[in-house]
Amino acid sequence: MNEGSLEDLLVVDLSRALAGPHAGQMLGDLGARVIKVESPGSGDDTRSWGPPFVDGADGRSYSTYFLSCNRNKESIALDLKSDDGRAVLTGLLERADVLIENFRTGVMDRLGFGTAALAALNPRLVQLSITGFGHDGPEGGRAGYDQIVQGEAGLMSITGPGPEDPQRVGTPIADLLGGIHGVVGVLAALHERERTGRGRVVRTSLLSSIVGVHAFQGTRVTVAGQTPQAQGNHHPSIAPYGLFRCRDGAVQISVGSERLWQAFCAEFGLDPETPGLGTNPERVARRGETIAFVEDAFAVHDAVPLLDRLRAAGIPAGKVRDLTEVYEWDQVRSQGLVVDVEHAALGSISLPGPAIRFFDVDAAGETERARTEHQAPPVLDQHGEAIRAWLASTPVAPSAPVAEEAA
Repeated sequence: MNEGSLEDLLVVDLSRALAGPHAGQMLGDLGARVIKVESPGSGDDTRSWGPPFVDGADGRSYSTYFLSCNRNKESIALDLKSDDGRAVLTGLLERADVLIENFRTGVMDRLGFGTAALAALNPRLVQLSITGFGHDGPEGGRAGYDQIVQGEAGLMSITGPGPEDPQRVGTPIADLLGGIHGVVGVLAALHERERTGRGRVVRTSLLSSIVGVHAFQGTRVTVAGQTPQAQGNHHPSIAPYGLFRCRDGAVQISVGSERLWQAFCAEFGLDPETPGLGTNPERVARRGETIAFVEDAFAVHDAVPLLDRLRAAGIPAGKVRDLTEVYEWDQVRSQGLVVDVEHAALGSISLPGPAIRFFDVDAAGETERARTEHQAPPVLDQHGEAIRAWLASTPVAPSAPVAEEAA
């Protein structure tokens, strides 16, 4: 049995690519048993996404993309258009607590596993459906890929050096947020099920997940009537806040209050009441002047001692690390953000780890309650035989009584 808060739950993951698999991986990290259902022969699309690929002891190449979003899962290959495949999937769904799918609208119905059929098969099942642009509406069912949605949902218009050069975020953030929002919905539905005995259909989309994190950029539109634009590495509402050049490189600072502005100016012998820069609204309105004001002060300093000086003065500051530096950073390691697993073909490999930690608290203090062992992403159909044997030997538990809805 897995360790973790969800160790008594079974998740059937029919999804592929990234949004759904990321949701399944998160639930697996939390202890759920996650069974990934894949197409025979090819498996999840991401098994072929690369380079980079890594050669395994079995002579096959393995996509590092697939490895990023499928830890703590078992794999079974099923042809869902065959009688056998549908029968095995039915057996899994009868026993499952959660189903994850990210097919285009209508595919599950054509396979014979629409929402109503699933609710009849297993009334306690929580069904998570992740689509590109939503399952309904004038563009419901439209295929959604991360970069297309980043553009359609406005994220690219506020990312990059300026309005004429929109940029995608460097990770598939629409997919990842779609998975995260899906998990939030699943956990809420599981909590509600404790009260009602019923599962729920939980729907989210890449579109809604990006719009849902517009934050203050969204209210600039809906309340202030502005249209935000990309402006590089500087904050649209706080100054100075961003990337600033120094003698041998650059540093990042966040002067997020007038108290910090006073402290910053005192540290570098600057006048905080410099005309036009005395308040945050003034500094934002004169961003170019503010940047020049700061960079003039930094021009005689090298980055490493400058960062030490900023931190000593209480000014939030940091450098820009490449990802190799990040995974070698002792702070990242201390947070459990790198995990070592034993892959069936690749042997011992390291993966980015889960972002959440749990602790028990008593009079003696805190004790971390961590999953002690993570499973490597599976090779295709690695657990197929074992899963079929488990289904044959495990009867379907009788459903708990379903509570009546309040009038």
